[in-house]
Formats: sequence, C-alpha cells, structure tokens
Amino acid sequence: MKLVSFLHDGRPGYGTTDGVTIRSASAAIRARCPDLRAVLSQDALGALAADPHTTSVPLTAVKMRPPIPNPSRILCVGLNYRKPYPVDGVTPPDPENIILFGKERQALVGHGVALQIPFGAPADSFDYEGEIAIVIGRQGRNVPIEHAMHLVAGYSAFNDGSVRAWQKHSIHAGKNFERSGSWGPWITTTDEIADPQALELSTRLNGDLVQNALAAEMIYTIAEQIAYASQITTLEPGDVIATGSPDGTGGSRTPRRFLRAGDRLEVTVSGVGTLVNDVGGFD
Repeated sequence: MKLVSFLHDGRPGYGTTDGVTIRSASAAIRARCPDLRAVLSQDALGALAADPHTTSVPLTAVKMRPPIPNPSRILCVGLNYRKPYPVDGVTPPDPENIILFGKERQALVGHGVALQIPFGAPADSFDYEGEIAIVIGRQGRNVPIEHAMHLVAGYSAFNDGSVRAWQKHSIHAGKNFERSGSWGPWITTTDEIADPQALELSTRLNGDLVQNALAAEMIYTIAEQIAYASQITTLEPGDVIATGSPDGTGGSRTPRRFLRAGDRLEVTVSGVGTLVNDVGGFD
C-alpha cells in the first residue's frame, strides 16, 4: 500500500495511491484520523485500506505534501556509507557510533514541489543527498535490535538538502534551510518490501546518475539505527529516520557540482518510488 498526503483545491487530504489515482480517505475516516500520522498512531491502516467511501482523485490534480506533514521528529543519520575523501581517495575509518542530527519540518517539501535555493552566499554550496527514509509505525523505547524492524510502517525516498558552507557553522544550520530538502512521493508499506536491506538507492541530477548504492552497503543497518535512536527518545508513529547518503553528492565531486536554479533532482528507492523536485529560485 502506498500512503500519500496532499492538497486538493487548497484543502489537505490523505489516502492511498496506485501511482496514478489517489483514493482519498472518506469523511468518516478523517473524523477519526485527521492525518496519516493519526492513522499510524491509531493502528488504522487496515481501516484506511478497507474504506468503502473513498473519493478518486487524479495524482496530477493535487499538490503533494511530505507523506507525514507533521512528524514529531525527523532524524537523519550521517556518514553511514563508506566514501573516499575527494582529494586523496583514502577511505576514512567507519564512525565509532551512529551519528544523528535533527531536521525541521520546514526544511522539507513534497514530491513535485520546487526546492528553494538559499538566498545569497549559501546558494554557492547548496547540495543534494539522496537517502532511504524509514517511517515509524509503532511506539518504541530501548528497542532491541532484533525487534527494531517491527516498529517500521514503511519506506520512502528522501533528499537531505544541505548547505555545505553552513555545516561549518553547525550541522543544524547547514541541514535546515527552509525548503532545501524533500521526501516522498509516498510511503510504501512494509508488506510490499520483502527485504529492506536489498533496497537500491539512486539519485539523478538532470538525468545523469550521480549516486547509487544498496541499503546492504550501510555501515549501520536500518535495525541498528532504530535501536540506537530508541535509546535516546521514545520513537512515535509518524517519526522519520533518513538513513544516510552514499558517495556522489555535489560537494564530493571533482569539480564540485552544487545545485542551481533550473536543475531537476530525482531520488529513486527500488520498490518504493521516485521523488522528483526541481530547484527554484529564492522567492
């Protein structure tokens, strides 16, 4: 099942999709669960799937939102794929621990919505990072690794937009420029993904392949990431964990290739979907 959130005629909605048509949740379901986060919190995916009073809406008729527009937290994992240093080609050692940082909701837009290039000097180091995102479906704290995958509701594609120069100010600053990143186009639920470690991530910039890796190449597995995060805080339904980005970002290329207005970025996760965003100017 593919779960979507959207705006239709300016009004928020959610439902399921086959990639062409949205089955918008009925008024009765929305009265009980006003958004997808509530659907997950109330364990109502079955009710949503069986909803007999959905309304069909063409995907082309809506503005896509991040699938969970209001997560209580968005956690991102850093340095989770082995990458050579861009200058001397020497692979750095694996991090001793999982590296986590937070992403604000305002930093992210949905599928098909333009990214906002930063104003002024920050635009000179505006970068992309294609990632696999996991969406939490059950509450959990201090979860053992062997039970961690039971918390997952589904998977999505994620672009952890970054302003490299401002990462030197702080990770938070460089990772949280408004509308610098995106995720979507939807959440593909776990029943459609046989082996999440077999997921393949690819990123294309203006049609050219710039990143490609398997989830199996992660330094820390998805289960390890969930277990680690759950030691810090109680994970809640609708929380998002972006699992790290492989080599090939603009800042790692020679010469460097940062995003410019007019670029098109596509992040594909096999079996999940393709997230597409154009880069707009500062408005």
